[in-house]
Amino acid sequence: MGYIKVSWKHDSPHNPIVLYSELDDERWEVRKVEVFPDGSFGYADRATSRGTTFLGLVPIPTLTEIAAIPEFEPVTITKDEFEAMWLRAIGQA
Repeated sequence: MGYIKVSWKHDSPHNPIVLYSELDDERWEVRKVEVFPDGSFGYADRATSRGTTFLGLVPIPTLTEIAAIPEFEPVTITKDEFEAMWLRAIGQA
């Protein structure tokens, strides 16, 4: 498994500003958390979703490919960082 955080720089109040993804070995999303400008969360895994958040329909590009898009700032995070955000999003933290 791998874990990434992508900051999305934009002015829309309807789109997330930070995306956290847990990726399998082929870079498919297993779980995802989205943080919106108003502080609310969306989340999804293979069985459930909240709000407009859903898992990607294709494997996630590499960090280099994501970083090539100026409005995105991707970084690798730890499993613990992802888990903390996941628990917060689902209301257990």
